[in-house]
Amino acid sequence: MGAITVRVKPGASRPGVENGASGVVIRVRSAPEAGRATQEARRMLAAALGVAPSRIRLRSGASSRVKLFEVDGLTAEEIAMRLGAMGTV
Repeated sequence: MGAITVRVKPGASRPGVENGASGVVIRVRSAPEAGRATQEARRMLAAALGVAPSRIRLRSGASSRVKLFEVDGLTAEEIAMRLGAMGTV
């Protein structure tokens, strides 16, 4: 099971996932209320990795913009490879 740290930017006008020099950033439309931004980020990360959202679990950062997600069935190297090949989605 691999893990990835991401920065979530809620309230974005253009949602997306980008893998830049400063790490993975997920822009979501949802407001950071009642976990909605976290759930949207989880779904977007799943789509970017090509896995089902049920295979991604929040490990830490529920109330923070910096979150640690675990991805069941992928190693850290596989996660990096998939996101590295993606650029910006």
